[in-house]
Amino acid sequence: MTARKIMLLGEIGVGKTSLVNRFVHGKFGTNYMPTINVEIYTHKLEQTASREAMTLLIWDTDGNFGETIFSSVYMKNAAAALIVGDAARPATLSAMGALASGWRQARPGRPLFLLLNKSDLIEETADGQYTALPSLPAIDTPVFHTSAKTGQNVETAFHAAADTIQRRGL
Repeated sequence: MTARKIMLLGEIGVGKTSLVNRFVHGKFGTNYMPTINVEIYTHKLEQTASREAMTLLIWDTDGNFGETIFSSVYMKNAAAALIVGDAARPATLSAMGALASGWRQARPGRPLFLLLNKSDLIEETADGQYTALPSLPAIDTPVFHTSAKTGQNVETAFHAAADTIQRRGL
């Protein structure tokens, strides 16, 4: 079984740790404990029609790194990035854009996905749109509206990253 490293990037408090805990352990906790430096989680994915069995090594990073993360040894061998912003805090979205640009420079050709987390905190219309959705950075990459609390699109986002890694042979 192959192991692939995924970076989880974003500002402090956007829900990176909550997302990875929802994905790996199926749980959402209400006790906030900020990540210091990096926490590494593993999660085994079963084989599918489009993907071999794979172990994801998910690096949950400290939001204090900002764009300096790209000059860090933590980036070595990273196959993909999930960049997280907080749907209820529009200021975190500009940081998403900066991190996405940094990722593309540091790891050209490696996939990245934007996760607009805490989507459960903004109002959704009957047609599935969000009424108070802040402007996302103009980045040509998939965007997932996630909620670590409800589980909305959490598995979908991580599986999309794994499928893309497999498809690109990374």
